[in-house]
Amino acid sequence: MGHSLKAVVTGGAGFIGSHLVERLIRDGHRVLVIDDLSNGRLENLAAVQGNPAFAFERASVADHEKVKPLFSNADWVFHLAALADIVPSIVEPLKYHVANVDSTAAVLEAARAARVKRFIYAASSSCYGLPDEFPTPETAPIKPMYPYALTKWTAEQYVLHWAKVYGLPCLSLRLFNVYGPRSRTSGTYGAVFGVFLAQKLAGQPYTIVGDGAQTRDFTYVTDVVEAFVLAAQSDLTVETFNVGSGGTYPINRLVDLLGGGPSVHIPKRPGEPGRTFADISKIRKAIGWRPKVRFEDGVGTLLKGIEAWREAPVWDEASIQEATKQWFQYLG
Repeated sequence: MGHSLKAVVTGGAGFIGSHLVERLIRDGHRVLVIDDLSNGRLENLAAVQGNPAFAFERASVADHEKVKPLFSNADWVFHLAALADIVPSIVEPLKYHVANVDSTAAVLEAARAARVKRFIYAASSSCYGLPDEFPTPETAPIKPMYPYALTKWTAEQYVLHWAKVYGLPCLSLRLFNVYGPRSRTSGTYGAVFGVFLAQKLAGQPYTIVGDGAQTRDFTYVTDVVEAFVLAAQSDLTVETFNVGSGGTYPINRLVDLLGGGPSVHIPKRPGEPGRTFADISKIRKAIGWRPKVRFEDGVGTLLKGIEAWREAPVWDEASIQEATKQWFQYLG
């Protein structure tokens, strides 16, 4: 990279955000993280603590007046701050609207006032709902199945609108099933990796949804970070791009790679696709990005660092049933 830029990363203490922060600092940039630590953890930023190029501000990005001055002189903004997970979004849709939609509008306005050169938004492949086409292109119908998906897609519309109306140079990256070290293991029942790794450590059976033949486009976090960096370096705007692994992998294959072991099967869940699989030809052509980490290698890296999941909640059939009952109630 050439000269040093100032980058603002919202949600930078989170899973993907913290990996992005490390990469930007390694590339010679100055980075300000804005995070309210509702999901993120300062430990995620241990590698950059004390680095003169790194600064941290604990704040909610929804607090526009407080965060607006933090964007001054910023060149790049990466907006990753959001609430995730399906069930909490069904239970508290308004909270998700504030965190994912209102906050995005506030960050866009702060970026516009600061005249930033690039704005990159972390969007979600959940906007496709239950797709009919695999691999799924960016032109697939938008069918959000629950409030989290709806709010992430609605915020994407704001991002593209600000790009069109105000000339703020924006790209939106629709991320598919991101995994890797530091992936989220909040108290909510969420991503399969956190669930399975904690179960493996505790010697508990894996809770496999349905028959485990459903597949996911598991995309390794450093590949996703590379997509963010290339998107920021490009001069494209008003575009959405899928970011996926180039493949799709059965849950049963994941269990094998984790070393196998006993498992229990829990009911298939409404509103969940049998398959996620990104068509990534658009981003390959447009900015030359391609995924590099093989699924086997990514899982291997996670297994090497499995001790990090020692504190994660250990889910079982009963606790999952309790945690997902509203999922079945509303989406069933």
